[in-house]
Formats: sequence, C-alpha cells, structure tokens
Amino acid sequence: MLLQYAVEVEKTGSITQAAANLYMDQPNLSKAIKTLEEGLGAPIFKRTPKGVIPTARGRIFLEHARNVLVQIDEMEHLYKTGEVSGVEFSLSMPRASYISAAFSKFIEETGEGATMNVWLRETNSADTIRDVETGEYNIGIIRYPVNSEKYYAREIAAKGLLMESVLEYSLNILLSNANPLAGKRIIEAEDLSDYIEIVHGDGGPGRSDEFGKGKSYPKSSKRVYVYERGSQFQLLCDNPMTYMWVSPMPEQLLKRYQLVVRHCVKKKNYRDALICRKGYTLSEWDKKFLEKLNGVKEELEK
Repeated sequence: MLLQYAVEVEKTGSITQAAANLYMDQPNLSKAIKTLEEGLGAPIFKRTPKGVIPTARGRIFLEHARNVLVQIDEMEHLYKTGEVSGVEFSLSMPRASYISAAFSKFIEETGEGATMNVWLRETNSADTIRDVETGEYNIGIIRYPVNSEKYYAREIAAKGLLMESVLEYSLNILLSNANPLAGKRIIEAEDLSDYIEIVHGDGGPGRSDEFGKGKSYPKSSKRVYVYERGSQFQLLCDNPMTYMWVSPMPEQLLKRYQLVVRHCVKKKNYRDALICRKGYTLSEWDKKFLEKLNGVKEELEK
C-alpha cells in the first residue's frame, strides 16, 4: 500500500532502509513514492545530507496517512476470527514502578481472554513520542520537567498528538535500607557525593540532560548505567553505596526489595503525561489499564 510505503520512509528517514524493512527493491520503492507524489501534485519528502525528511505539506499528508492505516488495522482486527474477545493493547512508557504496578494489575485482570496481544516498551520520552506518532503503539506516557511544559506541548501538537497529565511529582532518592543515608529523612544534595548513582542508560530520568541547564542536584562522578529494571533493583539491594532518582514507588515494591525512599532538599517537579494520536479512540483495554493506573495513584496518595 502506498500510504504504508510513505509512512515507513518517514519513520526510517531513508528510502534504502525503508525498502529493506518492506522487503522490496529500492528502485521500486522510489518509483512508488514518486507515483504517490505525482497523484498528490506536491512532493512529500525532500533529500538532505542526513537522509529524507517530510516537506511541510508532506507532514500534513503523513499525519492523515498514519490515521488511515490505524483505522484499516482496527477494521481488520474487528473481522478476524477469534480476535473480537481477545486483548489488544500497546503502551510505550518511562521506567516508572507505579505504572508497571498498574500494568501488572491490568494483565492479572484481563489475562483470561481467548487471545492476547500486548506490547509494553519502557524507554525515554523521545522514543515514546515516535512510537505513538508512527502508530507502533496506541498510547504512551512521557516524562518531562514541569518547567518544560510549553516545549513538550508544542512538540506534541506539531506531531499530531494529544496530551493529558497523569501525575505531577518531585523525584526522590531510592536506596537500600542498609545505606548510611537511609537514617536521614531529608537528604542534602551534597550528601550524595560519595555514593554511586544508578542511571538508565537510554535516557531515563537519572541522566543530567533530562534536568535541563538548571540542574537541581550535582552531577555524580560515580555512575552505573543500566538498561533494565532487574539490574537496578539488584544493585540497590546488594550495594548499600548506590542510589537512584525515582518517581513515586509503590510500598509493596519497597518492602520486597528492602528499599526506602528519601526526599532531597534540592529537587525539581516532573510530570508524566498520557499521549495518543489525534482521532484515536481509546479502546476498552486502554480504558481498563487507565482505571488500574488511577487505582495505583490513589494508593500512592494514602
């Protein structure tokens, strides 16, 4: 389908890579894109030293193309045998234990259906925006500093997405209950200088660039970069000299891993926000997940 070809080229930024992903020859893909552009009467892409990017009119066309492809996919699922009663759900999100807890509750309640196709990706905000914009994931949750609200609002709107706040909070410090700092209710930023910071290597909230120019805590000279949740909890448990900056943590996780959360004097407010494409209608499963998320948020506020 020509619309799919154009969306894949936009996603990869390369006709060569798009052709490989679509299992077709590059000349055939180039010809197909040219045919589509001739039919529209305007170019969709322009070439740059870094690859191909959409033109101004091309961006508008591609936004509509993605919506059409999503609607076609939904119609196909509707008429596939056995798909009607099954679970269909996709979420791209930051590494946030309270969101993961809601996801676990969602799976526990909905896992008895005849079929289940569920996709969960933990990543940074930029990748989540891309995931939802391209239609790979139906909904996403992004994280950003509250003082960057205007920037993200413009970015989301420019990509044809909608955004709604989920939770606003201050990042706290997560550490082992055996950590020497665990006895302090309030930690000064300077107290952390001799400790090892655990950081998400793919751009999670622990990275200093996520905090903007006016950093609310000193950059640690000792850092361990991890890419998955199991490693971070194991490091915190086994090494009392480690710590992490985290969003709100469910009490049951703290007890399971013998961890504690402490406030830091110098801190910055963050917001997690739900995003989806304009024109996308939340599915029954999306709504059930959001119900679980609201339930976990209520528990955190107790």
